[in-house]
Amino acid sequence: MNTLNMTMDRFQRQSDLISAERLSQMTATVIGVGAIGRQVALQLAAIGTPQIQLIDFDTVELTNITTQGYWAQDLGQSKVEATANAIHRLDDSIQVTRVSDRYRATLPVGEAVFCCVDSISTRSAIWRSVSNKCEFWLDGRMLGEIIRVLAVSSSTDFYRYSETLFPQAEAQTGSCTSRSTIYAASIAAGIMIHQFTRWLRDIPVDFDTTLNLLAGETYVK
Repeated sequence: MNTLNMTMDRFQRQSDLISAERLSQMTATVIGVGAIGRQVALQLAAIGTPQIQLIDFDTVELTNITTQGYWAQDLGQSKVEATANAIHRLDDSIQVTRVSDRYRATLPVGEAVFCCVDSISTRSAIWRSVSNKCEFWLDGRMLGEIIRVLAVSSSTDFYRYSETLFPQAEAQTGSCTSRSTIYAASIAAGIMIHQFTRWLRDIPVDFDTTLNLLAGETYVK
């Protein structure tokens, strides 16, 4: 099978669901490539996002194999480098920008930003810097089997989202690294990518999606 046919076949089944033309012009930034962020990055690569920026200061530890989907050979590597390598195994034509550091206000970001960090305080600081730079913002939160995804694509959502950034002292105890599973992270990432593809097609996005896997409860706003 020649390269052209392989390319055509790869995206054939998603062609009615994802705007290939708009996606081809897109740069997606993933801030935090831990449990949710790594799955987001791989799904972005799988749907054909041509330019992906990865930002994270951390390295791969043993527990990350279980909860974040890293491989044994990734141990000790930066998460950004390990994730970039995984992306290129999927598609070596994707341009991956690696930032093995904390997010800093001076960094340029893509049109779509996926915020996948652990704490409300960190999330708030990033939002203050990024909110006027990106066109679409997605925030993935997870504690155990409770998932929350917030999507901001309009000025109305901007103000609603700011209200979710309550002081850290008021946040639920724990972080997404204290109680985490790969299946919950994968579901959270899938919801984020779904909202992203809705935005690409100019379909209204769901501002607030909360899913409690254990209780079997879903809340969409």
